[in-house]
Amino acid sequence: MKIGSLFSGAGGLDLGFEQAGFEVAWANEYDKSIWATFRRNFPNTILDTRDIRDVPSEDIPDALDGIVGGPPCQSWSEAGARRGINDRRGQLFFEYIRVLQDKQPKFFLAENVQGMLFERNAEALQQIIEDFEDANYTVDYKLLNASDYGVPQDRKRVIFIGFRNDLDIRFTFPVLTQRPLTLHDCIADLQDTAIPAREKNHSNGDDLPVTNHEYWIGDYSSMYMSRNRVRGWDEPSYTIQASGRHAPLHPQANKMIKVEKDKFIFDPDSPYEYRRLTVREAARIQTFPDDFTFVYDRVGDGYKMVGNAVPVQFAYELACQIKAHLLNPDALDDERRLNQERLFALD
Repeated sequence: MKIGSLFSGAGGLDLGFEQAGFEVAWANEYDKSIWATFRRNFPNTILDTRDIRDVPSEDIPDALDGIVGGPPCQSWSEAGARRGINDRRGQLFFEYIRVLQDKQPKFFLAENVQGMLFERNAEALQQIIEDFEDANYTVDYKLLNASDYGVPQDRKRVIFIGFRNDLDIRFTFPVLTQRPLTLHDCIADLQDTAIPAREKNHSNGDDLPVTNHEYWIGDYSSMYMSRNRVRGWDEPSYTIQASGRHAPLHPQANKMIKVEKDKFIFDPDSPYEYRRLTVREAARIQTFPDDFTFVYDRVGDGYKMVGNAVPVQFAYELACQIKAHLLNPDALDDERRLNQERLFALD
């Protein structure tokens, strides 16, 4: 089955669908700092680099079984401007709906931050759901935590999934029973591979023995030091942010010490230094495989691509469930299990 991808970023959602057996036939991404990474990892996908508002629907392939993507989320986030659908970026949701209306694939998946469910956005959320329904889709949505789906990270996101009305399908979100994965499960073997970025956080490029194993250098802001930023080896990671400056700290160091309200310090007795997670460690936590290469000159672009992505394993589980609804509900059980065991040792 073929899908199209909107707001593709580095392709975490796309890769998860590929692993579930879908073909990513066409993708759209406007940020030029991402193009080299996407093309490196998806050489068989047509990448349209125009602003989606400038892409006529007739330029998008007709024979698509699904449309997936996560419209920009900054205007919906707790940390953002909180303008929701009134923000120009928030209105990109309507471009997504426009494509659905015109192309009529069998299904769609849209991902966004949990801020969409806040009370202040209730009216806008209802409008979005109605527009999905007016586009001829039966819609279900739910707030999910990626840590429940084989991702070693607390990451809550709203997932919208819809099937074209004539298919008469109501989506049931998957429920997994495996134990939560920890930082030790996914990045313990990378502890000694970390290399600081060059001056002004430029990449080490070809000087790295393995790609993407560099970490952001620089001071820590008072906001950063306002709470603990270290999760232990036996815990899932904090949410991976799209910023090197705000990346979580590596679990090799002791947890930070609270000295007063909104002020923490580094433990002077920590057996290891405090450093941010590397781009590759963050990518592992986002469940990107090690052969997925992020291409950048500025390390901040690496963190941006990793942090904005949908975790690959999370996308895979949702894609498997969508495929099961369209085909045989029992057909993918073995494939799902084998893929999880490939990504991480569960025991």
